[in-house]
Amino acid sequence: MTTPTLEESIRRQRELLTGLLAEAMHALAQRCAMAITDRAQLELLLEQALPELAQCKHLYILDADGVQITDNITAQGHDAAHFGRHRMDRPYMQGIIGSTDFKLSEAYISRNKKRPSLTAIQVIRDAAGQRIGFLGADYDLRELPLTGGLYREPDTWRQIKGDPAIRSSIFQHQRAESLMDRQMDKVLPIMNELIIEHGVYHGKLHFSSSRGTIWHVDDPFVYRLLTIDQLTDPNTCLAYPRRPYHPRAVVPAAEVMPVFEMFRTLRFADENVYLRAGSLNIVNGMVGLNFSCDGSHYMRWDEFLERNTGFWFGTLNK
Repeated sequence: MTTPTLEESIRRQRELLTGLLAEAMHALAQRCAMAITDRAQLELLLEQALPELAQCKHLYILDADGVQITDNITAQGHDAAHFGRHRMDRPYMQGIIGSTDFKLSEAYISRNKKRPSLTAIQVIRDAAGQRIGFLGADYDLRELPLTGGLYREPDTWRQIKGDPAIRSSIFQHQRAESLMDRQMDKVLPIMNELIIEHGVYHGKLHFSSSRGTIWHVDDPFVYRLLTIDQLTDPNTCLAYPRRPYHPRAVVPAAEVMPVFEMFRTLRFADENVYLRAGSLNIVNGMVGLNFSCDGSHYMRWDEFLERNTGFWFGTLNK
């Protein structure tokens, strides 16, 4: 089964939300059409309908020109501050006329609370089918029901170009030997040991600044910073309890060291274009690379090990 892209996941979520809202909005718009000139009656209808539209922050009615003709109706009561407001230029009103009677807007940053929001707009029509107004319902994204599962990051190779100013001057500077460069024979085995035997599932080596960051299975929400002194001292392993190699790991334990050795190769292969930082996550199997040209790459560990230096420096110099 193909893993959906981020855009596909968003589209599916929006389709589910549309299904939850469209029918109730249409029914409410039909009731409002019969009272379109009676502000008090419209606000009463909105009050009665609010419980049907779970998580709705504001309900309101606009006239055919997009001018608000009711208070904002909220769970806390009436908010008269927006009565008379012209909303036709707001993002959620774009494309509603002549194309559809119901629209769930793209997410936007709300004008007042400065939070990601959505607005559902339903056209109100009279018995003759003429547009006589709009029903609006605002939603705060943090309060919407979650209708989909967690988006799964793809494991396909991705290249992200960095700062153009750095790329344009790449051949004007050379790699400066770092403290980590001089201690690579100690650093790599210690990182390997932390991952294989001591519960580290994600590790990143910053070669240019001579530091490391690690994430441990016992405390996965917190990263730990290792200095070059700690990365070159085998006693560092004593600070982390022994743990079995992670059962969710997709990287075979025997392949962890080859990944780090490939980092070494990419660090020293060229004096102008060289690896600045490299990371390995054994659970999702992804390798992350950042080069001196400020370009970044993300790819599966096995694909990474299949590439030779000719591939890397041909790609980076394009």
